Amino acid sequence: MKHIGFIGLGIMGKPMALNLMRAGYILHICVRRPDIAEELTAAGATVHATPKDLAPAVDVIITMLPTTQDVEEVLLRKNGIIHTAKPDCIVVDMSTISVAHTQRIADQLAQAKIDMLDAPVSGGEQGAVEGTLSIMVGGKSAVLKKVNPIFEVLGKQIVHIGEQHGAGQIAKACN
Repeated sequence: MKHIGFIGLGIMGKPMALNLMRAGYILHICVRRPDIAEELTAAGATVHATPKDLAPAVDVIITMLPTTQDVEEVLLRKNGIIHTAKPDCIVVDMSTISVAHTQRIADQLAQAKIDMLDAPVSGGEQGAVEGTLSIMVGGKSAVLKKVNPIFEVLGKQIVHIGEQHGAGQIAKACN
């Protein structure tokens, strides 16, 4: 699981992606604005034109996007990863989005043999930069076990809230 796709390189996502690269992961990215990718490509990240192009190159795809609609677009729509991800690929959505939509997205991905964890974070930009985020995880514990080394790069407090998709989103809402 050395090849990670990262989509959502904003104020939180970019430092998270850089931390993964520093830890030795091979990063593949997809961005709307090329200027956002400059620092990451200089550090060795590979840029893909669409999420659909990125998906077959990676084992894990992390999304850190601002809205539920953005997550659905990247994962499920015309150029979404659902069309080309390898079987047993793992999607980790670290965005803060709707619980109901998280559950629906996870169900659709499961039909394509793609596992998903919802893992929203708290700790702000500083936590993202320092790799000290709190990560609230919903989804199968067996899948969490596979990606836990990735989470350990990004955060210091990783809490598995429950086996149900959306459990991480519920915990984040309570937080």
